[in-house]
Amino acid sequence: MQNKLQELTDKLYNEGLSKGKQEAEDLLAKAGKEAAGIISKAKEEYAQIISKANKEAEDIRLKMEMELKMASKQSLTALKNQIENSIIASGFNKPISEVTDKSDFIKSLIETAIASFNPKGGESVSLSLLLPESKKSELDSFLKSDIISKLKGGITIEFDKKISNGFKIGPLDEGYHISFTDKDLQQLFSEYLKPKTREFLFAGK
Repeated sequence: MQNKLQELTDKLYNEGLSKGKQEAEDLLAKAGKEAAGIISKAKEEYAQIISKANKEAEDIRLKMEMELKMASKQSLTALKNQIENSIIASGFNKPISEVTDKSDFIKSLIETAIASFNPKGGESVSLSLLLPESKKSELDSFLKSDIISKLKGGITIEFDKKISNGFKIGPLDEGYHISFTDKDLQQLFSEYLKPKTREFLFAGK
């Protein structure tokens, strides 16, 4: 009887031990699978993070490169414009200012401007003429003998202190004047000469 009891006890012990070992192995295997899954997921997330970081870094590099190219191009354009303006200003602005300050030039230009407003055979137009206050004594006799007496449509002449040289002319009742001052002529010549100057200085660049 004692032997059977011992055998039963040993059997139960061995079965419990075997079952415990199996459960432990199952848990260990499950833990191993879960750990492998966690590691795999972590590697995948790491790869995604690295890929995203690389893309963002490349986007930043391309953007900076584009901005640097644009800034360089703008700086070069500004420098070219500065050179053009400097050459034109030094070569033409002073002579133009000197010419538009001469009474003979103003007289000739006034006659040409008036003729364009009053073509031969056309209807006479009443004009408004603004002149420099400083030229009043020099132009007075010319205006009376050559302009006022010959212009059928009539003309209103005013001397303005705000005009330093040249003149302004326009239809009397239209409310506008076409300006022929040194600055206007400088602008006109500048717009014409800039392409020529640019072509001469920067051809092929």
